[in-house]
Amino acid sequence: MNHPRSTQPRPTSRRFVMSSIALAVLALAQQAQAQQADAPIQRVEVTGSSIKRLAAEEALPVTTIKAEELVKQGMTTLADVMMALPQSASLQPSNAGSGTNINLRGLGVNRTLVLLNGRRLANEAIADGYANLDTIPFSALQRVEILRDGASSIYGSDAIGGVVNFITKREVTGGNFTVQVVEPQRHGGGDEKRLQATFGKGSLERDGWNVYGTVDFHQRSRLLLSDRAGFVPDAAALAAIGLPPSAASGGYATPANFTSSANKNAANPYYASGCLAPYSIQGAKSTCVLDNDTYGTALYPNKQLSMYAKATKKIDADNTVTLEYTRGDESIFASKNPTQALAVGNAKPILPATSKWYPGKSGGVPAVAGITNQPLTVSWAVADFGPAVTRDNQINQRLLLSADGHLGNWDYKAGMSYGLSLRKGYYKSGYFSGIGLINGLANGMLNPFGLQDQAGRDYLESIAADGMQNRSSKSAYYGVDATISRSLMALAGGDLAFALGADLHRDTNEDTKLAQAADITYAKSVPAHGESARNVAGIYTEIDAPVTKTLDLNAALRVDKYSDVGSTVTPKVSFRWQPTKTILFRGSANTGFRAPTLFDRYGYRTTVANTTTAGRWDDPVLCPGPTPAIPGTGTAVAGFNAADVCNAKLNKLTGSNNTLQPERSKGGTLGVVFEPARTFTASLDYWQVNMKDMLANLPENVYFTNYADYKNLFVRNPDNSLAYINNTTMNLGGQIAAGVDVSANWDIARTRYGQFAAAIDGTYLTRFDNQLVPGGPWMSNVGQFGWASNGTTSSFPIITFRWKHNLRLTWQSGDYSAQLTNNFNSTYRDANTAVTSQYYRDIPSYSTWNLTGSVRVQNQLRVTLGVTNLFDKAPPITNNTIYSNGYLSSVANPIGRTMNVRISYDFD
Repeated sequence: MNHPRSTQPRPTSRRFVMSSIALAVLALAQQAQAQQADAPIQRVEVTGSSIKRLAAEEALPVTTIKAEELVKQGMTTLADVMMALPQSASLQPSNAGSGTNINLRGLGVNRTLVLLNGRRLANEAIADGYANLDTIPFSALQRVEILRDGASSIYGSDAIGGVVNFITKREVTGGNFTVQVVEPQRHGGGDEKRLQATFGKGSLERDGWNVYGTVDFHQRSRLLLSDRAGFVPDAAALAAIGLPPSAASGGYATPANFTSSANKNAANPYYASGCLAPYSIQGAKSTCVLDNDTYGTALYPNKQLSMYAKATKKIDADNTVTLEYTRGDESIFASKNPTQALAVGNAKPILPATSKWYPGKSGGVPAVAGITNQPLTVSWAVADFGPAVTRDNQINQRLLLSADGHLGNWDYKAGMSYGLSLRKGYYKSGYFSGIGLINGLANGMLNPFGLQDQAGRDYLESIAADGMQNRSSKSAYYGVDATISRSLMALAGGDLAFALGADLHRDTNEDTKLAQAADITYAKSVPAHGESARNVAGIYTEIDAPVTKTLDLNAALRVDKYSDVGSTVTPKVSFRWQPTKTILFRGSANTGFRAPTLFDRYGYRTTVANTTTAGRWDDPVLCPGPTPAIPGTGTAVAGFNAADVCNAKLNKLTGSNNTLQPERSKGGTLGVVFEPARTFTASLDYWQVNMKDMLANLPENVYFTNYADYKNLFVRNPDNSLAYINNTTMNLGGQIAAGVDVSANWDIARTRYGQFAAAIDGTYLTRFDNQLVPGGPWMSNVGQFGWASNGTTSSFPIITFRWKHNLRLTWQSGDYSAQLTNNFNSTYRDANTAVTSQYYRDIPSYSTWNLTGSVRVQNQLRVTLGVTNLFDKAPPITNNTIYSNGYLSSVANPIGRTMNVRISYDFD
C-alpha cells in the first residue's frame, strides 16, 4: 500500500489526502488475487459485546494484535505497543512515575478503559483513574484487542476514548524460556534486558484441566543526554531555533549566583573564568547556569518484575472454572537537577561575611568588585552528590475467580475479583534537609561556590534524606459480575440474540504525603492525606438482531448508579450491513458518562504550594516583560530575586476539588469494509467524540499567555510574592475529536521463495478542538500545540498528528520469516511562543523503520534478530520550552539505532 510521503499536508489538503488513500486502496484491490475457499470461522466473544458470534461479523471497529506480531515488530514493552498504535496518543517512552498508560484518541488516559481478560484492574494508586500497563505480564499475552469505538455500554460508561483488552493465553502445556537483549549502537545507557519463563501442565481437551504460570523480568538502564550528545539537540542546535541555553540567567547553579544589598543584580564570582565544568556553563548577565548535558536524563532507568498464574478446570464439556492471579512490581528511578538551597519560612539561604567561603576570604573564592562583607543571598544547587534521584515503586495485584459456559439454551459468564495497587515514593539520593542547608551556609560548613571539602561533605551526608519515604498510596478494587445470553427467536438473517448482565464494584483510594518529607524543601512536599471510597452498581442489556441475511442491528443499554454522583443511562446502537460478499457497512452511536476520579474529588488538599511548574516561566507581576510567553525576557522588580521569579519553576498547587461534576460525551462511528478478493481486505471508519464539562487541568501555557483572563488563579502572599498557581482539576468546557481510521491487509503473493504480505493501520485526524470554559471559543489542536494537556500523568501537551500510521511488510518461508515496519507521524507546527518570529518553524515529519528476522533453528529453538530505528533517525527538535531537553520526547525515542536479540526455547 502507498503511504503518505514524509511531508504532512496542510489542513486545506484534507480532500487530497483522503483521495490519495482511496486510490491507494483501489490500486491494491486491482492487484489482489481472488481465492474461492472460505476460511473456517468460530463463535467467539469480541471486545465490545457480551454476545458470542462469528468473528467475521464485527459491527464495531476492533483492532487485534497477536502476541507473535509484537515479536515480529521487535517490541519489548507494552509502551512500544501503545506508541505504534495510530489511535494512541500515549507518551513514548514514559518517564512518569505512574509507568506506561494508554491514551486512545488523545482524549486522556482517564478515558481509556484497560481490561485484563475482559475485567478491570485496580487503578494506579495516586491518581486512581487508569491502569499502569507495565504491571501486566508481557509473556502471558495471547493478543491485545482495541475497541476503537468509545463509551462501551458493556464494560462501563467511562470508556469514552475506547477499550483496550489484554487477553492472556487460554492454556499452556510444556514450557518456554526466553532471553531478550536490546543494545543501542551508541555507547552509554538505554539498554534493555528481558527474561521470561513459562511452564504449564495439563490439557483442557484431553485432561479437562490446565495450570500454567509465567514470570517476566525487564530492566532498562538510565540514558543521559550526554550519552546522546549530537543526536539529541545540543547547545548549537537549540541556539539555531532561538533557544540558546546560555540565554538563561540568575538560576540555581554550582557555583552559586548571588545578590546583596549592594548588588541587586545576580552575579557570580566564577563567571569570568567560565563557571565550573561540568556542573555549569556561562549564562546571561554575568551568571552561571546548570549544564543540562551533565544533569539531563533522556530516559529514566526502571525495573519490572511481573508474574501471572492461571488454573482452569472443565466441569464438563460445556462449563469451565478459572482462577487467575496477576502481580506486577515496577520501580522507576527519576532524576532531577541537584537540590536547591531554598528559603524556609523567614530563613533564607544567606552566606554571611564570617564564612571562609565568602568571596575574597580564606576559602579561595575570588573577590567580587563592590562586595564588602554584605550578607549574600545565594541561588545554589548542591552538585556534590549528583542529581536528586527518587524511587517510585508500584505493586499491582489481582485475584480473579471466574466461570463460563453453557447451561441449557443460555451462555453465561461470572466472576469475582479483588485488585490491590500500592505505590510508594522514596528519596533515593541527592536530597537534603532544607533548613540543614541554610544552617550549613550560616555556620560556614558549606561552600556554595564550589565542591565541598571533607568537612562539608560529611555535613551534607549528615543532613541527607537517602532512603526516606515521602509518599504512600493505595487503591483497591472489589468486583462481582455476571452475564447471560441466548438466542430468543429466528429472524430472516439468523437468531435474535439477547444478553443481560450486571456488575457491582467498590473502589477505594488512600493517599498520604508523609510529614517527614516536609523537611526536604526542594521537593515541595507538603504533608497531606486523602481517603475515599465509591460503590458503582451497573446493569446492562444487549440485543443483536440479524434482521435479514445482510443487515444486523445491535442495541445495548447500561444503567450505572454511583454512590456519590448519582445515576446515568448510557445507550449504544450499532449496525452491520453487508449487501454483497465483498463490501460491508457499519456504524455506531453512543453516549458516555465519567465521574471524577476518587483522587480528583476527594484526594489530598493543601493550603500551600505542593509542587512547581513543569516549565520555566517569568512571574507576570514580579518579572514583567514585553513577551510573557518567552521565559527570561522579563526583569525582576525591586526586592525580589531574579532566580526565584524570572525564568524559574514557580510554585503550583495541585490536589482535589470537591465541586467537580461528571463529564458527558456523545460519540459514534461510520465505516466501510471491503474484501474484493480473498487476499485483500480494507476498511475506512470515521469516528467522532464530543465531550462537555471536561475534567482536566489547565495547561501551564494558558496561564502565562492569557494572564489577564486567569490572574485569579495566581494566589499571592501579603508581600505580593507568589504563593501558588491554582492548578487543581476543574470542569472546563468541552472537547471535540474526529478522524478517519484506515486499515488494509494484503496477501501479496505465495511463491516458491515464500509468502509476502503487507498491512497498514493509520489515522487521519480531521478535528481536535478544545474549549476551556463553557460557551467559550473553540481552539484547534490538530497538527499543532493547542490548549490540551496529556492528562493527569503528565504536564506535556497532547500531541495530535494530522496523520499517523504503522506499515508492515512481511515475508515467511518455512522456518524463516522477516518483517519491515514503518512508524510515521506527519509534520507539526512548533509552539513558537518562546521565540521571536524569525525562529517560527514547523517540526518535520518523523518516520522510523524497524527490521526483524526470525529463524526456527530446531523445533524447540527460535532466534529473532532485529534493528530498531534502522536509519538512526534523530528525535525532532522543538522550541516548546516544556520539553526541557529540546526534543519531542513524548513521541520520539532518543535511543537511536538499537540491536535486538531474542532467543526463545520451548521444552516439554
